Amino acid sequence: MCDDCRVAKRVLIVDDHQPFRAVARDLLERAGYVIAGEAADAAEALAAAAADPPDVVLLDVQLPGRDGFSVATALTGVGGPAVVLISSREAEDYGRRVEACGARGFIQKSRLSAATFAALVD
Repeated sequence: MCDDCRVAKRVLIVDDHQPFRAVARDLLERAGYVIAGEAADAAEALAAAAADPPDVVLLDVQLPGRDGFSVATALTGVGGPAVVLISSREAEDYGRRVEACGARGFIQKSRLSAATFAALVD
């Protein structure tokens, strides 16, 4: 058995801004993650996660129609994927909502890197 071998985690990227999804996709793929899909809103995210469950969901807090906190709560049940919340705002702006929704953690969009992501999901 290979100690250095690991199965790449499958990530669903959820953000209503396509340019950010493209940047996140490139960053995560270069770090060895497999992008399972992308979604632009809560309904697409929930449908994608149900159809082909990812290991991790990178989830924007501010989505049209339904916020990322409620999506995280819906996804993080028993056996659900790990959820990492992202936003252009600071984590402190959301108070205890990050912890309360079951997410693994929060990364400000401007600080997203392979290392900050891996620290929460690996």
